[in-house]
This record gives sequence, C-alpha cells and structure tokens, in this order.
Amino acid sequence: MMYTTYTLPCGLQIIHEPSRSPVVYCGYVVKAGTRHEDLLDTGMAHFLEHMSFKGTTHRRACHILNGLERVGGDLNAFTTKQETVYSATVLREDFARAADLLTDIVFCSTYPQNEIQREVEVICDEIDSYKDSPSELIFDEFEALMYPNQPLGRDILGDADRLRQYNTVDAMRFARRYYCPSNAVFYVYGDLAPEKVHATMSRLLAAVPRRGSDVSVNAAFPAPVPRSEGVVQVVDRGTHQAHVLMGAPAFGGTDPRRFALLLLNNVLGGPGMNARLNVALREKAGLVYAVDSYLNTYPDTGFWNVYFGCDIADVSRCLKMVHRELDKLIDKPMTPSQLAAAKKQLRGQIGISVDASESYATAMGKTFAHYGVHRHIEGIVESLSEVTATQVQEVAHEVFHPARLTTLIYR
Repeated sequence: MMYTTYTLPCGLQIIHEPSRSPVVYCGYVVKAGTRHEDLLDTGMAHFLEHMSFKGTTHRRACHILNGLERVGGDLNAFTTKQETVYSATVLREDFARAADLLTDIVFCSTYPQNEIQREVEVICDEIDSYKDSPSELIFDEFEALMYPNQPLGRDILGDADRLRQYNTVDAMRFARRYYCPSNAVFYVYGDLAPEKVHATMSRLLAAVPRRGSDVSVNAAFPAPVPRSEGVVQVVDRGTHQAHVLMGAPAFGGTDPRRFALLLLNNVLGGPGMNARLNVALREKAGLVYAVDSYLNTYPDTGFWNVYFGCDIADVSRCLKMVHRELDKLIDKPMTPSQLAAAKKQLRGQIGISVDASESYATAMGKTFAHYGVHRHIEGIVESLSEVTATQVQEVAHEVFHPARLTTLIYR
C-alpha cells in the first residue's frame, strides 16, 4: 500500500501506512538511546523510558496506566542503543486517545522526584535479574568488546550506583536536549484516512510547549569505531554450561554489502532448522541445543556474531566446527542452485515476518527515523535478488576473516 510522510511545523516527522485491519499500531521513535549518553548519564535513556510513565503536566501515573487499558488497548516502550520507542496498539476508533496519551508522556513528562526514588529500585532489580542470565548478559559484554570505551559499548540499563543519584533536574536536562519534536518520528500503521492522522497530530503537537533547543544527533555523536583486530576473552562465571559469542565488525545500514551479509547470516545461523551451523553443531554432532547468528546494524556501523551454549568440555570442538563452516563460505563461492535456494528461503521468511503487524509498524518507524525512507519488502527482495555469488564470497572473506573475529566465552 501507499504510505504518506510529512513534517509538522514543529519539526515532527510522521509516517503513515494504511492497513485493512481494524487495529492501529502507532508510536514515537525518539532518537535518544544509549549511544547518546554522556559518561555521567549512563543509563539515562532507559531511565527516562521508565519515568515517562510516572506523570505529566496533564496526567498522574494512574491515569497513564489506565489510559488505554480501559478500552482494551496496550501501551508499551523500550530502549535500545539507538533510540527509545513508545508504542500503542488500539482499535481504530481509539487512535486519537492513543496519540494523545503518547504525545503527553513523550513531550510533557515531569519526572517527579518521589516517583524516581521508587522506580530506580525497579530498574536496579532489572539489572540484577539481567546479571543472572548469562545467555543475555554475554551480548552486552560482547558489544563492549566490539566498541571499547565508547557509548555504543555501554550497557543500556546503566549502573545501579549512578542511577540512584539521578533526580528530576537530571531527567529534565536529558529530555530538553533529546525529547523535542524535531528529534522524533511518529509512525502509524492502520486503517485510517491520512487526513485524520494529519489533523489529529497537528492538533496535539500545536499544544506541546517548546522546550530546549533542537539537536543534531549525528553531528553531536560521530560514528563509533569498532575493534579492527579480534581478541579472545574467557570469563569464569561458574555457569553449568559454557556460553560462547564470536563475531566481527560488519556494515552500517546504508552499505549495499549488507544484503550479501544478510543472506550469509541466514544461511549460517538463521531461524531455519537447515541453517548450516544448526545442522553441523546440533543435528549431526549433538553438541548444542541452539546455535544462532545475528546481525546488529546501526546507521553508521554494525557487527555480526554467532552464539551457542554447550558443555564446557566441548567449547573447543564447537568453535572448530563454526570456523569450518565460515571457511567454506570464504574459500568457495556458493553454487547457482545454493544461491537461488538461499534467496528463496530468505524471501519467504521476510514475507512472513510482515504479517507480524506490530513489529512491522515499529520497524517502519525506526527505519524512517534513521534513514528517512520506508523500506518496503519489495525493495528489500529486489536488492537480495541482485546479490551474486562473488559478492557473497567477498563479504564472507572480509567479515569472517580469522584475524577480525572476537570471541567471548563464559564458563
């Protein structure tokens, strides 16, 4: 379907794609993530996400909590290294209610001190819970290895001691810098007339007080510099099984080589049971329960990695098997039939993923916020269809080169 984009006088960008469903998915993508924090503001982006639900100039926390629940809707938020997203899912007739509530918590939150003292302990409990999950914690520690001494390598949740020092003044300072309409995108995916979306958002944003100056996030924060040479780090955590993460720097979200890497990643450790690493390590050797590979892509950088958990005694054997699969892709180009099959499988997976409407809507908003475009499935499929076996092999040689691989092992 055709989509509509426009910018309100206050600077807010809006993207709206119609759907045939009576359910509307909408939200704000605020370009304020972990990578935008100063060293003294560690964890601030995630902290503001929590505190935005604790009161505004128009609503108390209880009113925010019940704002959409009473009509059967859903209100949520999450923070990444790149942005903070506030989202809502409602029936079509409740869109204005959802947009009003979202606009209020994003641009009019007051971050009351009495709520901060309680909510910080909730976040600290979240940090402790996370530390008890090595299969999740290892991903953050790996990113710290990939981007040493840089904001992109810091933990999203922040440091408990520093969090307990934050107050309303700190929260307002961060919000004034980043939580302004020109640093955000509002996305809508639902069966609504474009005129209704425009009129609703124009009315709501006209009432938003201007606070602070607009920022240029890209100008303020230069591109991160990933580790160029690999390292091996072993951490003794006393876990029952070993957790292993291995990877290397890759490409940013505008690099055309990312399509060849997307194909490679899916062949190696995508969700399909026929992924090469799953066949080698689980189906044939029976050494792991799960092995997966991932792409982490930011607008200006990125990295690729493989994760598996296994018996501590089997770590070396599993690593050799992973390297063997990587070497195959480096040394020998995929045959025409292998390449065609890989493209067909990935096309199917992408097509099915579009049916997950909430994820599709969020991805639309995030892509428009960071790249200024809406990447339709047709365009992605077309780019994948143009990838050649030579390009795949060249990317494999660059990304999977042994000297570039960093390995983190928990045991």
